[in-house]
Amino acid sequence: MKPISGLVSAITFPLLLALPFAAHAKDFKTEAVTVRAETIAKGLGHPWGLAFLPDGALLVTERDGAMRIVTDGKLSKPVANVPDVVVKGEGGLLDVALAPDFAKSGTIYFTYTQPGTTGVATALARAKLVRDQGSAALEDVTVLLSLKKRTTRNQHFGSRIVVMPDGKLFVTIGDQGDRDRAQDFKDEAGSVLRINSDGSIPADNPFADGKKGLADIWSKGHRNPQGAVWDPVTKSLLTIEHGAMGGDELNRPEAGKNYGWPVITYGKDYSGAKIGIGTAAKGYEQPLYYWDPSIAPSGLVVYEGAMFPEWQGDLLAGALKFEMLVRLDRDDKGTIKSEERMLKGEFGRIRDVRVAADGSIYLLTDEDDGKIIRLSRAKSS
Repeated sequence: MKPISGLVSAITFPLLLALPFAAHAKDFKTEAVTVRAETIAKGLGHPWGLAFLPDGALLVTERDGAMRIVTDGKLSKPVANVPDVVVKGEGGLLDVALAPDFAKSGTIYFTYTQPGTTGVATALARAKLVRDQGSAALEDVTVLLSLKKRTTRNQHFGSRIVVMPDGKLFVTIGDQGDRDRAQDFKDEAGSVLRINSDGSIPADNPFADGKKGLADIWSKGHRNPQGAVWDPVTKSLLTIEHGAMGGDELNRPEAGKNYGWPVITYGKDYSGAKIGIGTAAKGYEQPLYYWDPSIAPSGLVVYEGAMFPEWQGDLLAGALKFEMLVRLDRDDKGTIKSEERMLKGEFGRIRDVRVAADGSIYLLTDEDDGKIIRLSRAKSS
C-alpha cells in the first residue's frame, strides 16, 4: 500500500532506532508514598494506547500510524497489515485492547480514524496478532463498527475500548468536531457505544430496536471521551472526557442516559462565549466530578494492585494540559474524597495510564519522541 496525503500505511514506516539504554530512575514524593519513575522505552511517535501481552511485552499504538511491540526497551518494526489510517489533527491510530481469551486466540481490538470518500470517522477493528521470530502482523482484520456519518474536521475522535469479561465491548466516540452531533440519537458521534465481540448488537442495549436511537448507542451527550474503565468498586463503566475551556468531566454512563454536551456544560467556548443553557437541566445527567480549569484528561484506570495499597480502588488519570498524573482518592463505596496532582511537568503530556500485573503503573507520553514511563514503589517508601 502506498501512502497518500493525510494517510499512512503502517507497514511503510521505517524501523525506529530504539536500542537498549540504561533506564534513568528518579524518585518522587506523593501524599502517601514515594514512587520511582523509570523510562523503559522511547522513540515512539505520539503513543496513544498500551496493552500488556502475556509474555511481558507491551503492545503500543502510535497516533502517527504504527503499532509496535516493546520488549526490554526495544521497539519492534511496525506490526504489518494495520489498515490505512488518517493521521491528521487528533486523528490517527488510537486505542488497543486484548480480548479476554487473547492467550488462546491472539485477538486484539483497536480504534483509528478511518478514511472515506466523504471524510473520516472513528472506527473499531478486530484482528489476530501473530508473532514470529521478532516480527508481527495482523491477520483477519475485520471492521466491527465505523461511524455512518463522516467528518472533514480533525478533532474529537475519542476513543477508548473497554473489554468486558463477557466479551462485550464499550467504545467511546467523540463528537467528531461537531458539537450538535452529540445530541442526535440517530448519530453515533458523541456517544458511548456497546457491541458484541463480533460487532452485533446486544439485545439489552437501550435502543436495540432502533426506534429512538441507533442500536449500538449506550449513552449520549459526550464531547470527547479519552478515558474509560470498568470500575470493580461500583460495578459500572466510568469515562472521562475533555470539556471546552473548562468542564472536563468524569461520568458514569448508564444505559440510555444523556450526559448533556453541548446543552449543559461546566465549560465555556474558547472565545469565552457561553455554551448551551447552563450547568444543569432536566433530562441531562450531572458528572461525578469535573475540572475547571481544564486538565485535558486522557487515559483512566482504577488502581488494583499490591504495590501501592494506599491507592487501592482510587482512580488514576493522565493529564495532557498540565503534564501530570491525577489521583482521585475514593472511599470503599467509590465516592471521591479528594484529588492529588502528581509528577506535574516532569514527563510531558500524559496520554494513557495502565496498571501492570505486579501493581506498577505505566504511562505513555504524547510527544514526538514519546516514552513509556514505569512507576514503582521506591525502596525508601
